[in-house]
Amino acid sequence: MTIQGILFDKDGTLFDFRATWSPWAKSFLSRVCKGDQHRATLVGQAVGFDFQSGEFSPSSIVIAGTPAEIADVLIPQFPEYSVHEILDIINQEAEAAPMAEAVPLAPFLGALKTKGLKLGVATNDAEAPARAHLNAVGVLDQFDFVVGSDSGYGGKPAPGQMLAFCDKCDLDPAQVVMVGDSLHDMRAGRAAGFQCIAVLTGLAGADVLAPEADVVLPDIGHILSWLDGAGS
Repeated sequence: MTIQGILFDKDGTLFDFRATWSPWAKSFLSRVCKGDQHRATLVGQAVGFDFQSGEFSPSSIVIAGTPAEIADVLIPQFPEYSVHEILDIINQEAEAAPMAEAVPLAPFLGALKTKGLKLGVATNDAEAPARAHLNAVGVLDQFDFVVGSDSGYGGKPAPGQMLAFCDKCDLDPAQVVMVGDSLHDMRAGRAAGFQCIAVLTGLAGADVLAPEADVVLPDIGHILSWLDGAGS
């Protein structure tokens, strides 16, 4: 069946994960720890982040977790904050995070739109930072649908965001592709009845993603040739 829609994960897919979220983690931890680098290092360990090297562990909650899930893990470390205050700081720092495009997004998305495809973003980030990130690189208006974990459809790996995209854009799930860099993305797409493309601009390797993806590509830039071949 011809592909009519593509739903993208954001972090690690549209944007390179390390280049975006390592600076976020350092800035967030420095802020909540009030500049105490020793404390920031210890708190970073709780979320699978090495404050000194700027590297995430493959099991870090930050990779695929929602802001609320990250806040729940962090709150035992911060008796001076409420969970809502931690969540607010997470989202504030996320909106300010530097965005490193996985490929030049404007021409890539433009090429997809010329094919008549409906495009969406489904992220476990909150919706406001997601929209801010897309707007910052000038591509928000390329998307027909943008949804975050706080938008009322749940978060991945549940399929609520995927099915909302289909409802919004009047698409048959069998005509839609989910593109992401994590098992959460693959499992959400599969649960919704989508085809699934994994990309390697996150932290998961091909060995992890391949068993649950229809195809593994180096980055989203290869999707155009995939659509012209096996995906069409």
